[in-house]
Parts: sequence; C-alpha cells; structure tokens
Amino acid sequence: MDGDTGEHFLEGGNVSAVVRVGGTVRRQAGPWSSGVDAVLLHLERAGFDGAPRALGYDQLGRQVLSYVEGTVDASPSDLSTSQLAAMGRLVRDFHDAMESFVPPVDAAWQVPIPPDRRDLVCHHDIAPWNLVRAPGRLVLIDWDGAGPGSRLWDLAYAVHGFVPLSGVSPLDEGQEVARLLALVDGYGLEGQDRTRLVELLAPRTGSMYELLQRGHETGEQPWSRLYSEGHGDYWYASARYAERRCAALARAIVS
Repeated sequence: MDGDTGEHFLEGGNVSAVVRVGGTVRRQAGPWSSGVDAVLLHLERAGFDGAPRALGYDQLGRQVLSYVEGTVDASPSDLSTSQLAAMGRLVRDFHDAMESFVPPVDAAWQVPIPPDRRDLVCHHDIAPWNLVRAPGRLVLIDWDGAGPGSRLWDLAYAVHGFVPLSGVSPLDEGQEVARLLALVDGYGLEGQDRTRLVELLAPRTGSMYELLQRGHETGEQPWSRLYSEGHGDYWYASARYAERRCAALARAIVS
C-alpha cells in the first residue's frame, strides 16, 4: 500500500497495473476505455450483475471501476459441475444482454486476435483468472480486451480455462467430458452449435500461441515477455491436446 494515497496494488495482471482505492479499482486508460465503459454501462442497464460498474475517470486520467469483494483463483479444479453450469449461465446471460448493444461509432477496441466472426461485442478473456467469486454471484473482470467476436469464440476460450482443457490437469477423460457438458448445458448450447464449439476449441487455443509467438518474433509486449516466461509452450501444448480430444468430445456433447 502507498501510505500517501491509500492505493493498494492488486496482483495478477499481465498487462497493466491495477490499484484499489476504497470501493473502486483504477487502471491506466487507453483508446479502448470509452468502448469498455459503454459495454459496462449497457450491462448495468440490462440488469446484468456479473460485471463491475463503470465509474468514470480520476484526476490522473485512470479508468475507475467498482471494486468487487471476493476471491480469484486461477485454478478451476475446485469448481463443481453445478458451479460450472452457473458459469455457463453467466456467459449466456452476458451474450444475450450484448445482443442489443450498439457500439459507439468511435469505439477503438483492443482485440489482438482476429475472431472467427464479429456478431456481437464479447469479453475475449473469460477465464478463472478473470472471475471473482463474490458472495452470491460470479463477476467477470478485466474487460480491456472486450470487442467484436462471436458467442462460440468466447465460449471456446472459457472451455479451455474452466474445464480445463489443457492436457496438464489431473482430470480423467470422463471428468473432462462431465465438466464440459456442465458448462455447455448451463449455457444452453444446442444442435449444431455444440459441434461447432468443439471444432473451435483447437483453433481458439492455438490463436493464443500464435499471438505469443508473433510477440516473441517482433518484441511486442507483453506477448514477448509472456512467451519467454513459458506461456507460449503452454498454449502450444494445449492446442495440440484440444486437437487430439476433438472427435471424442464432439461425440460426447452431441450425443
């Protein structure tokens, strides 16, 4: 804590410093911040309580958001299938709310990975490390990467983190299928969308490796640093694992 300002630096961010000041969170603003504010204000008006509230900017020009009391755990291993179903419902409620969102004409989104489609504005980083387990609710944080995408592109990324589908978890294949089913059933995914989701798992995971590899080659941060820290190897192995599991997972969740 900085004793002069009362700012508590929050750990866990890979891109920008985040501080807590009382009941608010502050982070450096960027060209994308006004678009993020518009998303959060729209979600608030829609009655979606799974996101922080946009509260403007402070005297340093930092974006101000409401602080959500709770815990963040990068490992999803303690989430039960019922909790995974609740996570699926949360993502569905978010996507449904965004169907009526009209982006600002001057919105400048920060989406470094081209999505499969651009149907609605998505989160693009729905993962355990961006989920606050608050009393009585689940809250998605870190909305800086929000931008155009598709429901299945967003959901495929969530599957990787929450099942998890990485090949390094202690799950056996039966547990993996059960957790995937809980997530997609909670979302209410039906018909051909289930097949399409599984087909997207490897490309979506592989897109993270490609982003980090490009950063490694060009020196662009923070991707170059993350690649050097081993994240590149992790995402490459995860994409290959998703490829190997694709056929079996498709049979399981379609049947």
